[in-house]
Amino acid sequence: MRASLLQVAVNEDESVESRRRRVAALVRDQAGADLVVLPELWTTGAFAYESFGTEAEPLQGPTYEAMAKAASEAGVWLHAGSVPERDPDGTLYNTSLVFSPSGELAASYRKIHRFGFDKGEAVLMGAGEDLVTVRLPETVMGVATCYDLRFPELFRGLVDAGAETFVVPAGWPERRRAHWTLLARARAVENQAFVLACGTAGTHAGVPQAGHSVVVDPWGEVLAEAGPGEEVLTADFDPATVAGTRDRFPALKDRVLGLDRPRR
Repeated sequence: MRASLLQVAVNEDESVESRRRRVAALVRDQAGADLVVLPELWTTGAFAYESFGTEAEPLQGPTYEAMAKAASEAGVWLHAGSVPERDPDGTLYNTSLVFSPSGELAASYRKIHRFGFDKGEAVLMGAGEDLVTVRLPETVMGVATCYDLRFPELFRGLVDAGAETFVVPAGWPERRRAHWTLLARARAVENQAFVLACGTAGTHAGVPQAGHSVVVDPWGEVLAEAGPGEEVLTADFDPATVAGTRDRFPALKDRVLGLDRPRR
């Protein structure tokens, strides 16, 4: 399976509409990949809190339309990162969109763990409630977003729902880049799954981004890693490795705690 992680640079001197067109072209350029992944909140920037309200879209808004078309034209599964979604009741959500190669919406995921403690996303956006998996021809994808990476129980729930590959779009800050790689590898090892973690480059509202998108195998080995700037990171991996790893080293079968079924 071939995955292309588009480590998009988000800078203030580029309009949202211009970036949307540019990213759609980048997606179309990935024809031949099986899966393309975009970062978190790449339309606005994850730390551009003042833009969340003004740039929020309905679920089937302009980013939805542009990404559905790009996925169809490229013939790829597309995890289109996340956008600030405005629900009909007015609540904002950090919402990820996944499209099939025909451009149909396969899944949406509202981020469960909101970052910011008592400011930013934590107070401006509502929290999602549902764990989301998507069945691709080659693997079952579990969906999480950025700050979710710090909460291992979410990933355990995704494993219980059948996930073999975790896809994690993010807008992770440079000052905590060491945590980014460490947590991606930890989630891979403890769940014996692939982790495809796609971050942003550039600077969001004065906050330098970590970049360094990464693909990690079920043993925690880094298969591919990007640098700090805008980059397309492409990696080939074998999803069958997950079943083989879990069979040869069946640690998940020895779980005792936390065996409640995931919420639907």
